[in-house]
Amino acid sequence: MKKALLLVVCLYTFTALRVSAQAPAPATTVEEPNCYLKWIKKFEERGADDVANGSYTDVIITFRTGSSAQCFNGKADVKENQITAFYIKREDGSYEEVKKKMKYSGPFLIIGGVSQTMLTTEDELINVMFPKKIRAKKAGFQKAAEPKDD
Repeated sequence: MKKALLLVVCLYTFTALRVSAQAPAPATTVEEPNCYLKWIKKFEERGADDVANGSYTDVIITFRTGSSAQCFNGKADVKENQITAFYIKREDGSYEEVKKKMKYSGPFLIIGGVSQTMLTTEDELINVMFPKKIRAKKAGFQKAAEPKDD
């Protein structure tokens, strides 16, 4: 009886190990960075110049919910390093002001070429970016020549 029980346990273990070895590995999905992550990386790598008072028609407005993001061209009004109003550009070239109800009132400062994150009552995150303020890419280091066998 003991031998039969031992044989059954051994067969079960052998079968389980064989099946698990043949099972395909779970697919790992690497998610593409969204437009916000791509832009914010560029700002972090290069830094940005200060944004002076005025109206800018070359901004990017990002709307994020969870891990998804949408980026739109737009314009923004700046006064004393703060966003006072911002607009999304329509396909016909006109602009529509973004009027979302925010959980917290401003001011929304511009730090490093990107506005502080605005949070709507629908838990949507909004940032205004100034891509023309990104500093120029620095030249890389020049590599030395490999030694020669003279």
